[in-house]
Amino acid sequence: MRVVWAFCGVLCVCFGALGVFLPLLPTVPFMLLAAFCFARSSPQLHDWLLSHPLFGPPIMDWQERGAISRRGKIAATVSITAVFSLSLALGVPLAVLGVQAAVLAGVLTFIWSRPAS
Repeated sequence: MRVVWAFCGVLCVCFGALGVFLPLLPTVPFMLLAAFCFARSSPQLHDWLLSHPLFGPPIMDWQERGAISRRGKIAATVSITAVFSLSLALGVPLAVLGVQAAVLAGVLTFIWSRPAS
C-alpha cells in the first residue's frame, strides 16, 4: 500500500509542478495532497516536500493554521472569474451556469474565509 501512496504523491507533485506554469491548474492543493500521500508512504519524501523552498511554506501554513496566502486567494479569485467568464462567453446553458456559479461561489467563500498567511 505504501507504493500506491507514493505513486499518488509523485503524481500530485507532477500536477502541482505543472500548475506553476499553467494558471488554471492549482499548485497548492496538489502539493497538499502530495504531502498527505507522502506522509503515508515515505517520511523522506514528506520531509523533502515540506522543506522545498517553493512548495513547503504554503503546505506548512495550511497544516499549522489552515491559512492561504493573500496572493493565492487573489490568484484563485482571478482564475475562477476567468473560468466563469469563459463559460458565459461560450454560451453555456443557463442551468449549467447556475450550478457553476453556486459551486464557484462556495469555493470562493471557503478560500476567503481562511486566515491569510
